[in-house]
Amino acid sequence: MIENNDRQLLVLPDRDAAEEVAEELSARWPELGDVEVVRDSLAGEDDAEDAQWLVVVEAPEDEGWTPRLLTELDQLVAEQDGWREQG
Repeated sequence: MIENNDRQLLVLPDRDAAEEVAEELSARWPELGDVEVVRDSLAGEDDAEDAQWLVVVEAPEDEGWTPRLLTELDQLVAEQDGWREQG
């Protein structure tokens, strides 16, 4: 079960995809506030090609994570060959 205050990590294959998702999130759901794009190197890998990009999203203050919003996040990241993890 997702707690209403849990952060969600949107895992994407490259920086461009992560930035595009972050922009889309801000435009569609301003209640999410600031979203953060960060590079996440895979454990033990030094090669920049092995990095994933994360969009870190905090729960909306008013309603928290609703099943509908989580489904929409899943669809958005799937369009960019990514996925969502609870963080």
